Amino acid sequence: MSNPNDYVVGWICAITTEYVAAQAFLDEKHEGPEYISPNDNNDYTLGKIGKHNVVISVLPHGEYGISSATGVVRDMLHSFPHVRIGLMVGIGGGAPSPKHDIRLGDVVVSATGIGKGGVFQYDFGKAIQGREFQETGFWSQPPTVLRAAVNGLMAQYKLDGHQLEEAINSVLEKKPRLRRDFKRPDPSSDRLYRSEVTHPPDAEASCSELCGDDPSNLKSRRERTENDDNPSIHYGLIASANRLMKDALLRDKFAKEKDVLCFEMEAAGLMNQFPFLVIRGICDYSDTHKNEQWEGYAAMAAAAYAKDLLCRVALNRVEAEKKIGDVLSGNSKA
Repeated sequence: MSNPNDYVVGWICAITTEYVAAQAFLDEKHEGPEYISPNDNNDYTLGKIGKHNVVISVLPHGEYGISSATGVVRDMLHSFPHVRIGLMVGIGGGAPSPKHDIRLGDVVVSATGIGKGGVFQYDFGKAIQGREFQETGFWSQPPTVLRAAVNGLMAQYKLDGHQLEEAINSVLEKKPRLRRDFKRPDPSSDRLYRSEVTHPPDAEASCSELCGDDPSNLKSRRERTENDDNPSIHYGLIASANRLMKDALLRDKFAKEKDVLCFEMEAAGLMNQFPFLVIRGICDYSDTHKNEQWEGYAAMAAAAYAKDLLCRVALNRVEAEKKIGDVLSGNSKA
């Protein structure tokens, strides 16, 4: 059985699809753990990526949002006191704009480059009479070691491109039972509808049947070529809240005014505990046109990026970081 003190990277997933993708990219899977705190209700998978021992956990089935994520992080630290860096890896809704050509299956990484954390809690702020609601929930930046690795990976991908698609296909080759739910869907299913076009409420038929491919309802986008990275990686602001974003007009407002690239429901709860790096595969466009076809592949793309990132970080750099529990308690010892 595995010793909990050996694990220094914490990886959080929100749903089963993300949990499966995370496990699929482990280089080694470990038994255990040999001990779980009585105050810990989490399920864990332990393993190794590169040189790092990683503990992966998932939110309880049927639970979503900031408070649930906070509980998972809190319990993890009870049982794995030596965790020093954290990743939140999974799926999210994209916010495409003229500035950011975000497609289904792309990856968004929480990195702003402006001194603020890459996660923005858009339902947290203050109301002042006579003014618009002012959001104040920008959370802290991830540890320097992760931000440096992000920059290094950006340069690596710029020089040589990435091999995320090849990595996903390799996993599916080894685990063929995952192909049905986790392979890349047909590109024709990636439809970006105009913001004013909504899916009929409570309709049971699929979006392709009800909303269709009428060009007048779709936003025109150029086809990606073999010279384009596909999936593409985007770096910027991720918006988080306790509610699911399914409003294209509000999505566009945040994209234009805040330069938001992605919406999700858990990261703010983690960032409030300690600074995670958030990595999201895009499975829909944060509108009424939900697209479950892309959830598996988007989760795989995010997990593949997370693995590349960890493989750029030297083990001694992670071990030099303060223990998260010590950071929270105000203890400066590493």
